[in-house]
Amino acid sequence: MKRCISVAVVALVLGTTPLVGQGLRDQIGQLFIFGSGEEALFLAGTADPSNPTNVQVHGDHFIPSAVESNGTLISFLTTAISASVANLPISSTSGGRTFRFEGGVPVATTTSPGPILAERANTLGRGRVLVGATVNVFNFKTVRGVGLDDLTLTFTHENTDFPNCDVIFSGDCSLYGIPSFENDLIQLDLSLDLRVVSALFAVTYGLLDWVDISVALPVVTTSLRGTSTAQVIPFGGPDVNHFFEGSLANPGLSSTRFVDGSATGLGDVAARIKIALGQSERAAFAILGDARFATGSEEDLLGSGNTSIRGLGILSARFDAFSPHVNVGYAYRTGELENDAVLATVGFDHLLAPWVALAVDIVSELQVGANELIVPQPVSIEEPFDRSIAPSNIPSRRDDIVNASLGFKFATPSGLTIVTNTLWPLNRGGLRPTAAWTAGLEFNF
Repeated sequence: MKRCISVAVVALVLGTTPLVGQGLRDQIGQLFIFGSGEEALFLAGTADPSNPTNVQVHGDHFIPSAVESNGTLISFLTTAISASVANLPISSTSGGRTFRFEGGVPVATTTSPGPILAERANTLGRGRVLVGATVNVFNFKTVRGVGLDDLTLTFTHENTDFPNCDVIFSGDCSLYGIPSFENDLIQLDLSLDLRVVSALFAVTYGLLDWVDISVALPVVTTSLRGTSTAQVIPFGGPDVNHFFEGSLANPGLSSTRFVDGSATGLGDVAARIKIALGQSERAAFAILGDARFATGSEEDLLGSGNTSIRGLGILSARFDAFSPHVNVGYAYRTGELENDAVLATVGFDHLLAPWVALAVDIVSELQVGANELIVPQPVSIEEPFDRSIAPSNIPSRRDDIVNASLGFKFATPSGLTIVTNTLWPLNRGGLRPTAAWTAGLEFNF
């Protein structure tokens, strides 16, 4: 159902210049539209009433409603982008020093200001508050290892059949490739520049010594620039049947589109609760649950449009200034084209000096099951000879996410903690930046 909705959104886009009220998803759709007021991959030149009647029938032969794989390929990009924006990492629930109360007296349970993107099992302590504000910058550069500035998409023709087709073309029109114009292709070179800046505001409150509750509100700005250059590749023969503009005598076989837009608004809000189940002098264990609600605009690429729920088991320890931790859990996502994921994070935070701490983590999301977000399989054309057409240079690869996180926390005399962090991809799954940057402030009281 979501794939059909994505294709319908693409089909309703008008023109190539951003219009008032259009979302960024619509602007991506404009990169596939080559005729004013028509749908994706419609050949306006071929369908021009001034051209011969036998040419006009070819205008619809590549549109998504006629060729399912073409629609699937277009919706892949928009869905991959919105899902990645909605799943941006958020900061830890328990930075700063944590306490428990014994006989009404606070007793420190940690010495380090804690991890940045991971969780530790220690809770803040009853009545204590952690507030934080961070800015996260993501310049997305690749999708499944392929550069966003070097995407190649190949759109195939509808397998047509109609009364008397066999007689007219002297062959079996049920075979893909008869008539011969079914071998025509549209090759589209696509370049996307996608930048996401998320300003995250988070508050954690120690409801009890062993229970923390937290809310995180992201304000997201998504900026998109894109260029597409499409080329009709005729299979051969004396006549050209498919062209973007012009006439049979002077057909326009290439076309270019450009979009540039941005949107700012509330992203997907997260609510979290952490419950400490056990704590000793050296180690602690807790569970955490959080939900990300579909508050961000899916049409403006500020959110996924679907709710996701995450559960984590958290084990942490303390050896003087060195504090290792492990997080293991599961992410359940309600979107039809989004996979659930097994979550695993391992790392440590280390107090290098009273005023600075190092935080290092390997953060991973391992896809559950086969890809819900698919790239179409190669298309086999049967006549006049067998050949296989790859729809894209994007591979059918699992969207496992493995990142290295390296950051520092700096204590200031005012009590504020300055947070800096970088996130580096260690594999090629999903939509990824070359690196992601975080800077922020925390205050614990």
